[in-house]
Amino acid sequence: MSAPNVDKPNEGLVGQLGNSIKNAGNYLSETVQGKTAEASKEGNKEQAKGNVPGQDSISDRASGALGAASDKLDQHKHDASAKANKEGI
Repeated sequence: MSAPNVDKPNEGLVGQLGNSIKNAGNYLSETVQGKTAEASKEGNKEQAKGNVPGQDSISDRASGALGAASDKLDQHKHDASAKANKEGI
């Protein structure tokens, strides 16, 4: 998770521009990672419901539920980081 760069008072215009560009890149990266985690979460939710052919045993469903919970945490982490980077642009 990337934290936004804080503009320092003696940094000047070039330094501030560099920070804004870096924050924009970090925002894009975190947004993509958040969307990837969201997609994985949805797939794991389907597995937890037993809707994935060949992966409908109790252990497969439990694994899907745990995966969905983990992916939700990842999604939240990336979304929060993206928001922080967006505010630092």
